[in-house]
Amino acid sequence: MRHVPETGRSLAVLDASRIVANLRTLFDGRRLSPSQRRIARYLLDNAQEAVFFTSADLAERAGVSQPSVTRFAAALGFRGFPEFREALRTSVFGERPPAEKGDGYNEIQELVNSEIRDLERLRDGLADPGQLRRVADRLARSSPLLVMGLRISAPLAHLFGYLAEKVLPDVRVLDVPGSILEDRLSRAAESGAQWVLAIGLPRYPRELAEGLVWARRVRLKVALVTDQPVGRLTELADEVLLAPVSSGFAFDSHAGPTVLCTALLHTMLDTLAAEGQARLEAFDDRAAERQVFLTG
Repeated sequence: MRHVPETGRSLAVLDASRIVANLRTLFDGRRLSPSQRRIARYLLDNAQEAVFFTSADLAERAGVSQPSVTRFAAALGFRGFPEFREALRTSVFGERPPAEKGDGYNEIQELVNSEIRDLERLRDGLADPGQLRRVADRLARSSPLLVMGLRISAPLAHLFGYLAEKVLPDVRVLDVPGSILEDRLSRAAESGAQWVLAIGLPRYPRELAEGLVWARRVRLKVALVTDQPVGRLTELADEVLLAPVSSGFAFDSHAGPTVLCTALLHTMLDTLAAEGQARLEAFDDRAAERQVFLTG
């Protein structure tokens, strides 16, 4: 066995003590369920390897479900597992080195930097694309495909619907609440729709929750794009895809949800394979024939 000098052992003990102290700062004062306490105990013993885990990895190692890991991150005040993992890495490896003087970033550039970090968290959260592929396959097979977005979420719903129409035969964007929304959901379900993609970004309209209740009443499955892992909307969803929403600017930035929706569309096209590619090429051919877009 390799001999470890006394000074090396002392430093290792000190480093382990620092990590435990940092983690206890994250955990202390939080009301954790038994499953969440189990996750916390695992992290206290295995933090240095856990910083590289996905939420599925941590769930398997701690002996809990993946939703328990997501709820654990939310219970600690994080918007999702990627944000929690970043805090975990800081607890293990220490703070990031401060930016050197002379970087010269102004206030707006710093806000953009914050957005970039949110996109990095989104990227890390997609390390295992299994859920994205599963949701993409189910949405691609739903005809008609329903896309619901109210108030601030309506523009992203329309963008998703506009792009999805290039590869799917029947896409219906729902952006009007109340009885009209209920009527359209009911008619779509009668026509064979199976899934609705709902976009729920802050602030979350009460009408959106009511629409999801009705969707479930007419036996539609719900895939939800949102920024919070726990809440009234997520309780009404069968699948939840998380993307951070940056709130540093005077108005929320939806770069993260937009990228996630684009990734979902990309994966749907892969799911449709030759069928989807043929539809996309046919759309381009018709657009060229009609000279829909400027050239040169």
